[in-house]
Amino acid sequence: MADLRDIGLSEYEASAYRALLRTGPATAKELSEESGVPMGRIYDVLGSVESQHLVRSQAASRPKKYVAVEPDTALDRLLDDRKRELREKADQYESVVDELTRDLQDPTAPEDGFWTAALGPDDSLGLLLERLDAASDSIVLVSGTPSSSFDFDDVSGRVFSRLQDAVERGVSVSVLMSEGLARSMPDVVNERYASDLADSPDYEVRVGDGIDGNVTIVDGAEVCLEVSNPVEPDEAFAIIDLQDAEFAADVYAAFEDSWTDADTLD
Repeated sequence: MADLRDIGLSEYEASAYRALLRTGPATAKELSEESGVPMGRIYDVLGSVESQHLVRSQAASRPKKYVAVEPDTALDRLLDDRKRELREKADQYESVVDELTRDLQDPTAPEDGFWTAALGPDDSLGLLLERLDAASDSIVLVSGTPSSSFDFDDVSGRVFSRLQDAVERGVSVSVLMSEGLARSMPDVVNERYASDLADSPDYEVRVGDGIDGNVTIVDGAEVCLEVSNPVEPDEAFAIIDLQDAEFAADVYAAFEDSWTDADTLD
């Protein structure tokens, strides 16, 4: 059950406000007796809820009396206060992240032969997007038939956004896809490509024959390789991320042959 404490009031403040709704105009003493807030605390509590514009006081009366603001108005004011606090907290976090981004060093690159893997569609996609975000020089993405494990429209849009971000930070991107994949690309992705990246010298898409599987080469030294489910070949089982410059060079050599024979996307 929802409680006034859920939107920022203390237990005593909530009790005092609810008591005022029941009693109508009341003195601090009367309110203390009605609400259960100790007399030694009641003035601080009333001062707090009055500062939040949840109650009004009649200062001219002796003793001073208080009256509750209507619930709709009071709740709107509490909600606005909480939203403002969240915006301020979000701004604070963004400032901290900006400062830490400048302060923290990139991790030391693993030695050749280091690999890791992510199992299942969600973690596999997360690993791929992470490595796209880590690219500082180049991305080569080879994509054949999309896995049935993913929502294709969602995943293609998210991958495109990461590639667009990469281009904006100076990374060259080469995408080689199968004809079937090119034909099934969502309209929204095609429109974003046409409007944002089609004329970019750092982003090129080609369509080729015989493109199968999904492989990504990052900075010429790291390969993300999608592994299909052996029982259901059209489903993604895992992504293996292998950081090995020699292996990446071999994969890139095979890519170059297919890239040369492929047609530039119209």
